[in-house]
Order: sequence, then C-alpha cells, then structure tokens
Amino acid sequence: MAIRLPRIASSKKVPKGYFAVYVGENQKRFVIPVSFLNQSLFQDLLGMSEEEFGYSHPTGGLTIPCNEDTFLEVTSR
Repeated sequence: MAIRLPRIASSKKVPKGYFAVYVGENQKRFVIPVSFLNQSLFQDLLGMSEEEFGYSHPTGGLTIPCNEDTFLEVTSR
C-alpha cells in the first residue's frame, strides 16, 4: 500500500494531526502527518531512532537517523 506524501512542510507551528521530526546530518525539520505512524517502513525508522537516540530529544521533536533522501523516499511510499 503506497502512501501519498501530503505536503511535508517545514514550519515553526505544528498543526493538529501532524508532528515534527528532525532528519539528517543538518537536522532538517519536517512536519508530517500522524498517520505515518501506522506505516511499517516509518515504524522501522522510529525503531532506529530509539536505538540511536533513546527518548530524549533535545530539539523538541523526534530525531530520525537517516539522510534526507532516504527519509523522503520512505515517506513517499
């Protein structure tokens, strides 16, 4: 089942139904739909994040340990 990427945005405010993640070496901020939490590939990324960073996220959002291109590819599926 493919997910259509409904406008991943970078903004300071996080609208209801979305959450912020920080991706890549430069910690680029993305605001993504909460519905991504149901997708198995995204759950794999969350597992990697937990292993590498634990639950302490100093940026205030979730840190995803992959490059931006990989993140965009996973979230576009």
